[in-house]
Amino acid sequence: MRFPGCIRLAATILAVALAGALPALGQLSHDFMPKGGKSLFIDVFAAKPDQATIAEITGAGRSEADWAGDLKARKTGLEDKQLRTLAAYLAINMPLAKESVEAAVRAGDIAPALPPDGRELAWNQCQPCHSLFAGYLSQDRDLEGWRNTFHTPFHRELSLSEQEREEFARYSAINMPMKFEDVPEDLRF
Repeated sequence: MRFPGCIRLAATILAVALAGALPALGQLSHDFMPKGGKSLFIDVFAAKPDQATIAEITGAGRSEADWAGDLKARKTGLEDKQLRTLAAYLAINMPLAKESVEAAVRAGDIAPALPPDGRELAWNQCQPCHSLFAGYLSQDRDLEGWRNTFHTPFHRELSLSEQEREEFARYSAINMPMKFEDVPEDLRF
């Protein structure tokens, strides 16, 4: 009968340790990660909102290559990875429902009308189950490698749409792996 008491003690110690760590984890921000398409969209198009431009972009469905050409022509000032990240995001997520975009623009914040980007999906879906660094940030995979992540038994159960899975895979293929020193110490391993 001594064994169950040890298990209770170990569970209590683990619960106390986790309770002490949760506030620190709650204060962490994903800002150290490369920006995703939603953030880049807001930086480029919503900083000085032009309703016609926002309507044009959110209403168009184009390929990733076509979006990349469009973004280059607009002289967005984005670096190469950022441009590729935004082009992939637009190709996967546009067009959007006109009504939701118009309502968001009227409210003065386009963000609620935009689907989550790869950075948001990684932050919200990866770290609850495993080390964000070892399990995600340090992984060097191509697009197909990131897509294959969702074929493992424990990832198949994630409540992500096919569109969100593709957004995650494209963001990750462009922006991962991260350099060890660019990841906050609290998130390394």
